[in-house]
Amino acid sequence: MAPPIGSRQLTVLREFRPHGLAAEEADGGGPEARPLQDYDYFLFDPSLAASPRPAPEDEAASSSRADGDHELFIRGNQIIWSTGSRVHKAIHFSEYSHNGTPILLSSFLANYNLPRTFAYRLYMMEAIRDALLCVLQVDTLSMYNVTGEVVSIPLPYAVSSIWPLPFGLLLQKSADGGRMVSSSIPLLNARDLNRPNKEFGLNYNVSCQSHTPEAVSKSDGAIISSHLIWKHPLEEPQATYFEERSRLSMMKDFDEKTIWTSDILPLMASYHKGKFQHSVWQVDGATYQEAMDDNAMLSIPCDRSLHKFAFRKIWQGKCSQSAASKVFLATDIDGVPIISFLLHEQKTLLAVRIQVDDSNGETFGDIKPHMSWNIPAFAAAPVVVTRPRARVGALPFTDILVLTHENDLLLYSGKQCLCSYSLPTEFGKGIFSNYELNSEVTDLYSNVKITSIADAVEGRVNVTCSNGLMLRCSLCKNPSSSLVSDCITAMAEGLQCSFYSHFVSLLWGDNDAASLCSSSHVDSEWEFFSYEVSKACAKYEQTSSTKSSTSSSTAWGFLINSKYHAQYCKQSSILGTSFLPMSYSTNSTGFHSSLQDEHSSDAAFYICFMKETLDTLHALYENLKLNVLRKQDLGSLASLLCRVASSLGENSYVDYYCRDFPHNLVEFRSLASAAALKTPPCLFRWFENCLNHGCHLSNLDDIPALMCKQKGSAVSWGRKVVSFYSLLLGAERKGRNLSSGVYCEVASGSARNTDELTVLAMVGENFGRQQLDLLPIGVSLALHHALDKCRESPPDDWPAPAYVLVGREDLATAKMGSLRKENGLNNDSSTSISVPYMLHLQPVTVPTTASDAPTSEVLNSEDTDAVYRSVEDGMEHIFTSTTQLRYGRDLRLNEVRRLLCSARLVAVQTSTNPTASDQDLQQQQLWNFAQRTTALPFGRGAFTLATTYTLLTEALVFPKIILAGRLPAQQNATVNLDLSTRSVSEFNSWAEFHNGVAAGLRLAPFQEKMLRTWIQYNRPSEPNFTHAGLLLAFGLHEHLRVLTMTDAYRYLSQEHDITTLGLLLGLAASHRGTLHPAISKMLYFHVPSRHPSSTPELELPTLLQSAAVMGIGLLYEGSAHALTMKILLGEIGRRSGGDNVLEREGYAVAAGSALGFVALGRGSDAFGFMDTFLDRLFEYIGSKEVYHEIFLNATIAADDQSGNTGQMMDGTQINVDVTAPGAVIALALIFMKAESEEIAARLSIPNTHFDLQYVRPDFVMLRVIARNIVMWSRIEPSIDWIGSQVPEPIKSGVVNMSEGAIDCDEFDAEALFQAYVNIVTGACIAIGLKYAGSRNGDAQELLYNYTVHFLNEIKQVSVRSPSILPKGLLQYVDRGTLELCLHLIVLSLSLVMAGSGHLQTFRLLRHLRGRSSAEGQVNYGLQMAVSLAVGFLFLGGGTHTFSTSNSAIAALLITLYPRLPTGPNDNRCHLQAFRHLYVIATEPRRVQTVDVDTGLPVYCPLEVTVAETEYYDETYYCEVTPCLLPERSVLKNVRVCGPRYWPQVIKLKPEDKPWWRSGDKTDPFNGGVLYIKRKVGSCSYSDDPIGCQSLLSRAMHEVCDTPSTSCGTQLNRSSLSSSRVDQLVSTFSANPSLIAFAKLCCESWKGRCNDNFQEFCSQVLYECMSKDRPALLQVYISFYTIIESMWEHLKIGHFPFFDSLFLSSLKVALAYNGALVDGRISSGGIVQSTFLESLTKRVDNIFAELPKLKASFVSYLGTGKWPDAQNDAVLLSWYLQWYSIPPPHVVASAVEKIKPRAPGGVSMLPLLRLLLPTTHLVGLMEIEKLQMPARP
Repeated sequence: MAPPIGSRQLTVLREFRPHGLAAEEADGGGPEARPLQDYDYFLFDPSLAASPRPAPEDEAASSSRADGDHELFIRGNQIIWSTGSRVHKAIHFSEYSHNGTPILLSSFLANYNLPRTFAYRLYMMEAIRDALLCVLQVDTLSMYNVTGEVVSIPLPYAVSSIWPLPFGLLLQKSADGGRMVSSSIPLLNARDLNRPNKEFGLNYNVSCQSHTPEAVSKSDGAIISSHLIWKHPLEEPQATYFEERSRLSMMKDFDEKTIWTSDILPLMASYHKGKFQHSVWQVDGATYQEAMDDNAMLSIPCDRSLHKFAFRKIWQGKCSQSAASKVFLATDIDGVPIISFLLHEQKTLLAVRIQVDDSNGETFGDIKPHMSWNIPAFAAAPVVVTRPRARVGALPFTDILVLTHENDLLLYSGKQCLCSYSLPTEFGKGIFSNYELNSEVTDLYSNVKITSIADAVEGRVNVTCSNGLMLRCSLCKNPSSSLVSDCITAMAEGLQCSFYSHFVSLLWGDNDAASLCSSSHVDSEWEFFSYEVSKACAKYEQTSSTKSSTSSSTAWGFLINSKYHAQYCKQSSILGTSFLPMSYSTNSTGFHSSLQDEHSSDAAFYICFMKETLDTLHALYENLKLNVLRKQDLGSLASLLCRVASSLGENSYVDYYCRDFPHNLVEFRSLASAAALKTPPCLFRWFENCLNHGCHLSNLDDIPALMCKQKGSAVSWGRKVVSFYSLLLGAERKGRNLSSGVYCEVASGSARNTDELTVLAMVGENFGRQQLDLLPIGVSLALHHALDKCRESPPDDWPAPAYVLVGREDLATAKMGSLRKENGLNNDSSTSISVPYMLHLQPVTVPTTASDAPTSEVLNSEDTDAVYRSVEDGMEHIFTSTTQLRYGRDLRLNEVRRLLCSARLVAVQTSTNPTASDQDLQQQQLWNFAQRTTALPFGRGAFTLATTYTLLTEALVFPKIILAGRLPAQQNATVNLDLSTRSVSEFNSWAEFHNGVAAGLRLAPFQEKMLRTWIQYNRPSEPNFTHAGLLLAFGLHEHLRVLTMTDAYRYLSQEHDITTLGLLLGLAASHRGTLHPAISKMLYFHVPSRHPSSTPELELPTLLQSAAVMGIGLLYEGSAHALTMKILLGEIGRRSGGDNVLEREGYAVAAGSALGFVALGRGSDAFGFMDTFLDRLFEYIGSKEVYHEIFLNATIAADDQSGNTGQMMDGTQINVDVTAPGAVIALALIFMKAESEEIAARLSIPNTHFDLQYVRPDFVMLRVIARNIVMWSRIEPSIDWIGSQVPEPIKSGVVNMSEGAIDCDEFDAEALFQAYVNIVTGACIAIGLKYAGSRNGDAQELLYNYTVHFLNEIKQVSVRSPSILPKGLLQYVDRGTLELCLHLIVLSLSLVMAGSGHLQTFRLLRHLRGRSSAEGQVNYGLQMAVSLAVGFLFLGGGTHTFSTSNSAIAALLITLYPRLPTGPNDNRCHLQAFRHLYVIATEPRRVQTVDVDTGLPVYCPLEVTVAETEYYDETYYCEVTPCLLPERSVLKNVRVCGPRYWPQVIKLKPEDKPWWRSGDKTDPFNGGVLYIKRKVGSCSYSDDPIGCQSLLSRAMHEVCDTPSTSCGTQLNRSSLSSSRVDQLVSTFSANPSLIAFAKLCCESWKGRCNDNFQEFCSQVLYECMSKDRPALLQVYISFYTIIESMWEHLKIGHFPFFDSLFLSSLKVALAYNGALVDGRISSGGIVQSTFLESLTKRVDNIFAELPKLKASFVSYLGTGKWPDAQNDAVLLSWYLQWYSIPPPHVVASAVEKIKPRAPGGVSMLPLLRLLLPTTHLVGLMEIEKLQMPARP
């Protein structure tokens, strides 16, 4: 016979009426305007639509408010989503459909944690974990995100219903589902279809995939299948299959109607109307390889890589002639999920228990039916009542509310009926006084019955009464007492199923008619729970034969007469009950009469029940002891446990609780009985044993059994701490299980020792510093130790929360930066594991290249030129915090900006009273300045490279090019350049082109914000040179990838040559190396020689042809495409078809460069006929060695016939003056770094005086460059190496002639010296290419010396250099050649020092720029070289430098081609647009360090390790950030060094790859930002450059140390010092805890004089600051104040605390100190051992000075009786706890064993030590004195 069920009353919340009706009325549509029953509504929990979804432990709290349900109201074409009385969103579907299709069904899909085995899911389902509102219309499925995004999908099939699954949406097709329907909306408009999937980085193009065979087969399968699964709204729905006899067959039974699915478990319930059968299916989404069903209508190929969704039937039953009216998921009383079917015909609720087997590691595992049962039910609903915070895996613990056919409302937990519910009997007052209900309803309310229940959400349900009234009612409130909730959860997890069922029946089995109240009281809830447990104790005492009736009645009588019971009676009559509403009766007769049920007669049942209850609640007690905030709950639980243990006769337990809380438990004083069943588990004792002996020698019985259970939540706090100690002290791991018996989740990452493994375990268990602060001080010490030991150098592969946990926010921020790039994660996981007061220290803004300092401030403070301040010169954004930090307070950047500014009037120096000749002089100066001004965009583009970002709403601003001047001597009067004799348009055209390039280059590359529409937005109405240059700049930054071919043809249709030129080069550069076929066709179209002979001849400018040919080379870069190489080889020797014959050399150079790009670095492996290919190239050079002349002539003839232009041949000879430069460049690029002696030998330099007569000197320079590019490894930055490049005859001839030893009439001296300077210049260029971007000191010094020497040859300057060249070059070499060589060497020098802003080099460049025409030839080409050199020196504002990869060297060689233009329009020998190809060679290798606490860039020394090469061994050098790093091919690791910042090492593998691009997921430098963390006690380098302020000890002693001679003087100095302490601390640390502690000490010190506490606080503050351990403040202060207050209050007899838990914590701390000494944990304690030892000594002294303690101890050991006085009992508990003295019966047993063996006059301490190993020596000595007195 089951115990009688109790009766409870529902709590009426309000009269229910859908809020959608009220919303309609508020919009103007009254009830008369619409029929009453044409609407539907749906109530759901707020957490379902949360974004992001709350964690399981927070979900109950967020949804537990009284009536916080969300409502979906549906009528016609409208959905209203409301929250309470507020409309959240109203959707009218007439806005989205043409005919207003009615809504068939709406459903909310929850957000899911899904496995990674599926590629895509519902729109953003997993990535941002949002919910979706899915609305089904006749022909459309609409999905609404909670953030407002909508996706409308046309349905080609008739769909009858939609159902949510964990991995997608299940579509149930109607019976005629194979019929294709016409959509009422367009297929997908641009807004819906072309939307990129932001989370996966994909663009779905449905139209492109609709005609593929795979798409056809998928659509055919979808036609056949009766059920479809939609994983992603931008994918096609997939057909479903069912598994039968291990084979897959398509699900095509339209009679199998889906009636329910689960959005948590992959389950579906269906009903087959033909078989009258219910079925439960498990949905498996996996890769199946089985063959398809042979009977399938269509032959569908089986794609092995396709995820197929198969339904596996796990249960079926023929139990009804119609489908179940309701199906839901609930939980049985033992936590097993059950699927409940409400069979309306049978008025039965059928429940099927299912078992989820996840032992194989799968996400959902194998789901099997277990058993089924049924209960009578007319209506049923799932509710959360009995265990609101408990969860079974991902499922909440759900009860069942049943309405029987007799109109009884019953609450079931599984199949056990707990209680019945009824409507309140009183109405109109009390509970319902706050609700506005009609009086008529009040009169009828007492006789109504409940007719139906619906809309259950959590513990709330709609109840329909017999009079038609619908009420929103609550079954039960969540407990206000966390202790009650924890106890219930613990008993649910710890008791056996039968015991817990009995406990639930006791808990819910009494009536509560007189004690129903809407309010709650925490103490009353605990009293109610305690009363039920005490009742069980009383039943056990009555049924137990071993317990005397006297002691039982005495204990029970004491409880009945206690003050708590009196308080309960008072509260019951006034307030009523809340969570456990059970009426008590003080009549003992009435109570004892209730003990006569069947279980009461079963003594064995109650013995086991009470023992398990004791074990379970004791495990919770041990769990709560580890939370310092739960001490009050701990005392209450100790009282209850003492009662339970006393009833069971477990005196050891009673004594255990008495020692912890003696003031509450003095009523149980008599413990003389030696009958004890077992020793209670004690975690503090286990911690001590682990620290003293290791985990393998600790007693596992000290760990409660409940903590060893899997997936328990009640005692998970203690389990986590036990697992951390186990791992720290050497426990073995077997998966998640540890040798200590508990399990532990360990985060991913490597662990080199137990400290690191412990940290990973803390992260895996989500145990952060906030949780660490809740542990007792002594217990937390060992974990703080592990964190401290891992802080210095944690492993590289840890997750970000692990770095936060060990106090390395710098590493965590860098880690989170890479994760955000990968999957858009926020930092919730890391902030949840950090201390709350540290959250505001997360960096808010990270300075980027965008300007973070107002331009006006920079200019006003650093420039006095008023005209300069008002000009937009394209460089105003360059002043950032990073650039200012790098260049300090010097004016380098301001000077660069002044030198490269083309938007200002240049100053023309003239006399005050000008004459006519002066005006001519002004125009001459303006003309020279115009040459310089038009060349400035070259340098400005390099200087501002990738330094800013575009705003998509603004057009790009181009700085002006002003050629006018101003006259300072005439009040800045403006004078214009007279271009009457020159063409202004021709003069400005190319300057505007380069100006556009410079403006475009300043935009950062690879910018995701760059949109096609923005590029088109900046396109002018009429084509111009500026936009042409902008297109080239966008192409070099690869922005033109966003353009479609239609956009490109639109540009071409403008027929603007320079725009076409910029577009062709830009597209080729954007698609470099891709062989893009459409762009290839476009480029070849602009090469007339490749047109068929029948094509009409097109007049294309030679410049356009050159750009097209170079574009082909870029497009085919590195491919060694044979046909392209053959075509380009022919183009080198082909005369251009343009109108300008003078530009044919430039065309040949472009063709040769393109050929070199195509076969870049491929050498002799390019293709098979390489020999003839080389012969052709050497023929173009003019080499006399031709090895395959027959084949060569045949090839030439063939080319003559195929093209419409002829070869550049004069008779039978090739015009090598035109073809040689291109051929040399081609050979250099093809055999780059090939180290081929043969090729180098054939690229010989003339070494006889005769040969010098037939080779142009500039060709000699090209040959030297080419030879050294081929023989790359032999280049050395030394004078000897440069000398070795000069042939001996030339060298000796030059030296002898310079010394006058040889007469110059013997040979051509000019040719000799011309060859000499060109060879030296070529060698310098080779050095510049070899060491580009390296900032090599030897190369810099060498090139600088050569530059100064050439400069001295032209005009003597103050700078002197070693004599490295012969004197008197100007006598034999023309000045133009010397100027050219000088500027080429300067360019090479800027390559080496690129991005460094080297001051010496910059001064040299400034001197060259400022030279007048009298000092040297000042033409456009030379000014362009100087401008480029300045830009290279400050490349990207110091953020970029050059690479030495093959592509980079090729681009730099083309940029530095040693033929400079003579004017702005000079493109004869080299197209000026090619000078911008250096962008290809740039790399953003700048790294800046950012303080993670402040978010500001700071100085920091870095140690850079360079890998071993063939030139040098592995070495390292130091840099100070911001700085440039070496190339990736040699960079091995970067280490943050120096004493002021925490060390950090970035280990790299040297790879011959380009630098990481912006946004690269694998970039270890996070886009050039390295986060670092400053150590406490150190200032930043900007505040303290030399470190004099970081002498922390001296500063602290100056502030904190005071002399002790005079109190008055001390008070004066103390008050003076206290005002400086908080300032000092804030200087050295940003930690809020240290600053707050310093301020607190300042306030407390003001009124103190000669106090020990002041000195102690000073020492503690210094200790924590100097060692950067702010968490230890709590440790020191807590222990110090507790022990001191213990002694102070013992003097006056008043105790501030009455428990002894602090002594247990202190003992664990002492054990930690011992473990350090013994080496069981890593050396280096975080707390001073002398401090802990002094505390021990202090406690020993306190106990030694208490005279009454000995008498109490004697009485306790002899009789087991505690002292009567409360203070004495407290002191005794402290004494017993401190010295670990066992209970009296244990001591007595040990003494009895020793006495027979005790020889006279010999100490028995060794034997006592052996029997009582945990007892302190002092305690053993006292036991010996009392029990074994000395014998005579």
